[in-house]
Amino acid sequence: MRFAQYICFVAISLAMVPACLGLLDGIYCGREDCYDVLGVTRQSTKSEIGKAYRLLARKHHPDMHRGVEAKAEAEIKFKLVATAYEILRDDDSRRDYDYMLDHPEEYYSHYYRYYRRRVAPKVDVRIVIVATLTIVSIIQYYSGLQRYDSAIKYLATVPKYRNQAIEIAKEEIEKISNRKGKNRMSKTDQREEIERIVRKVIEEKMDVRGGYAKPSIYDILWVQLLICPYTLLSFLVWNAKWIWKFTIRKQPYGRDEKLYLIRRYMKMGENQFNGLEDHQIEEYLRLELWEKDKFEEWHEEQEEEMKKKLAENPRYKSYRRYMKNHGPGRMTFED
Repeated sequence: MRFAQYICFVAISLAMVPACLGLLDGIYCGREDCYDVLGVTRQSTKSEIGKAYRLLARKHHPDMHRGVEAKAEAEIKFKLVATAYEILRDDDSRRDYDYMLDHPEEYYSHYYRYYRRRVAPKVDVRIVIVATLTIVSIIQYYSGLQRYDSAIKYLATVPKYRNQAIEIAKEEIEKISNRKGKNRMSKTDQREEIERIVRKVIEEKMDVRGGYAKPSIYDILWVQLLICPYTLLSFLVWNAKWIWKFTIRKQPYGRDEKLYLIRRYMKMGENQFNGLEDHQIEEYLRLELWEKDKFEEWHEEQEEEMKKKLAENPRYKSYRRYMKNHGPGRMTFED
């Protein structure tokens, strides 16, 4: 009985020797040591590993052998040599392999590291960044074109601008209406052609500003990143000039400087401010809103006026009565 137990213990111990040495089936070189396969040591350099691989690959290449059995055996050895080289030539996989040899007890973690590296896509981060920036830039530009096209379509429906455009393109529109014979167009085609001419005139004559302005290539993300150093330098120079002219030398503000201060006090973006009507901007300049005190006084007046309008609004009155009688709404689960 004791002899049988001893035999079982020896058999189990022998079976566990490769695992104790850090050699596992199904990963890396299997039961073989990748260093021994190539005939190198753990201290060997990449060039030494590459040299050993080329010699063994030439030696065990199936085309260098004759006979079915010899070719089959050579193919097995050639694949093993290639596997060992793939593992040892890469710094990360070689580091994981060395770790497995040094820590054979971490059985499952070795499988995890091996298959994580094999399955994980090897994509250059730089390619991902470039592709992302390109996609964002394309979407950004074409979104701007769609907004601009929507603005032109809307302006073409406004009687004021449409009538002006028709008056400007009167001769061209009359030519379309007076066509005869084979050149005569159907009423549908005439309407479409007149619409195209109207839109063309509006696009040429109208200065669409703000968020619906015609997109410029300089506004897209890619170009902004490329000219970022120039933009930063321009910003620093602009601030230095401002401090020198208006803070140190106390020079009077010009029109552009006044509009910049008004826009900053209003906390509006450049495109948003440029989208305002010309008469509004002229009114702001007339009121001298670039001066902080006058702007704050004007802002308070605007808020008071807004409160009065709300107080006179029937819907707002109804809302206030409801809030007074019922209070703010609440959600319960009692029902």
